[in-house]
Amino acid sequence: MQQRVLILDVFYQPSRVVSWKHAICMLYDGKCEVVENTDEIIRSPSMQMHMPSIIVMTRKPRSRKKSIKFSRANVLLRDAHTCQYCGNEFDSEELTYDHVLPRARGGRRDWENIATACKPCNARKGNRTPEEAKMPLRKQPRKPMFLPVVPKKFDLRTVPDSWRPYFGQAA
Repeated sequence: MQQRVLILDVFYQPSRVVSWKHAICMLYDGKCEVVENTDEIIRSPSMQMHMPSIIVMTRKPRSRKKSIKFSRANVLLRDAHTCQYCGNEFDSEELTYDHVLPRARGGRRDWENIATACKPCNARKGNRTPEEAKMPLRKQPRKPMFLPVVPKKFDLRTVPDSWRPYFGQAA
């Protein structure tokens, strides 16, 4: 049985996909409710139930962190997938971390010293500061107070037909 289950957030927006086993555990823990079942039956010695296809969370997740985690994905979001030297927008794979103060000179890997740069700009800057390379930053890197909300990406070619109404116009 390789059944996937779609989890909707409390606003009925697609959140993630989990295995049917994980979904059953969430149901029994009271974290979610069934929205739609399949025709398959799950049996145990003491009970049987329909296999869930779509479940919805019963409450909003609590905000666990007060601070935004430093990560490559979050730096890319902060800098809007834009090279901080030439100002062009790129895909994630085409951008690199750039240490404003190079590591060889004591530059740290943190919010205030990392900017996104395209590979040509990063190579041109080399082991120099932006001032030495005569390549001013578009915006000074700093720790963000919040990050933009980015909707999760689902491969709509593999989405079961029963899930499509929850993906709106895109499906």
